[in-house]
Amino acid sequence: MIRRRVSERSRKAGWRGGLKIRPTLAAAACCLAVGIPDGRSADPGGAQLLDAIQHQVLDLFEKCRSSVVRIEGRDSDGRLFGSGFFIDPNGTLYTSYSVGGETHDLVVIHGEAKYPARRLIADARSGVAILKVDAQTPFLTFGSSRELRTASPVLAIGYPMDLSITPSFGIVGGFDLRYLGRIFATAHIRANIPVQRGQGGAPLLNMQGQAVGLLISSIDNGSASFVLPIEAAEKVRSDYVRFNEVRPGWIGIAVQPSDPSRPNASLPVIEGLVENSPGAASDLKPGDLVVQLGQCPIATEDDVLSASFYLTADDEVTLAVLREGQRLELSIRPVDHPHFQRTAPPAVRGANDLSLQASDVDQ
Repeated sequence: MIRRRVSERSRKAGWRGGLKIRPTLAAAACCLAVGIPDGRSADPGGAQLLDAIQHQVLDLFEKCRSSVVRIEGRDSDGRLFGSGFFIDPNGTLYTSYSVGGETHDLVVIHGEAKYPARRLIADARSGVAILKVDAQTPFLTFGSSRELRTASPVLAIGYPMDLSITPSFGIVGGFDLRYLGRIFATAHIRANIPVQRGQGGAPLLNMQGQAVGLLISSIDNGSASFVLPIEAAEKVRSDYVRFNEVRPGWIGIAVQPSDPSRPNASLPVIEGLVENSPGAASDLKPGDLVVQLGQCPIATEDDVLSASFYLTADDEVTLAVLREGQRLELSIRPVDHPHFQRTAPPAVRGANDLSLQASDVDQ
């Protein structure tokens, strides 16, 4: 996770910089992100292109920075710091669970202003916390993380260590449900951008300046990060607005890789249906090939696990399957997940935590 603890210097630091990139420059942006030499002296045209990227990135930073905040709080280890961003004009903001999930005495620092913040809801499963301050605020609009592709240029804006607001530019490295034996609640964006403690909860932006995710944890000593898709955070917020709690849905199907000898062998096959589950009560049958769950297309067994995160108890969902070569679309009403813990276990902080403890910089 990405949190941070800092000294008094962090609150006094100034704001600098600015960013924006046009789609026509995406290829060159990728070259910058992976460290390909720019060849300025040998290729004047390339130098002009790189200068254009720099100016556009600066424009994007200036456009979005006012919606990004530093967050202070306290936990059992002392003071901690992280980042977050406003998502509406009424002071609602997203941050990571490690920053705002179990912390008390929360304060949001927005420019020269400081606001006491209250926690609306926090979901340890996905890693998002939603906070609220009593103020009218600028805010980021949302893009679609599903429109990102490997090598799409992206930008994070946050507060690393005890430094001022900082942009971090890079590319999408992939989309992962599993990492070193851990299974995420849903597939995360793997962003090849350098991150530091204190940037937990920072927004990940596409090149239109839209939030497509929030930084959750670092990879390999901060050389890259895992990012929760914005759609997953919005699922938690929607549940809170409707039910005042998170309501993960469950349909009770078991899937496995298909027999390589059958048609469409790459698709996952329904292996079984849990007794007395919504799946068992539907027209699903063992042997059906899953091709879509809700809005999520399915190509692998992991896709089913990832898409299941977006199920909400009592909300009807469409499950599309192939049966004997024919596509069938079946409506299923999920129920509350039988194994969901409404009281989250204490957060475990490790080397990949992107929050910052005050002791990390005050020592």
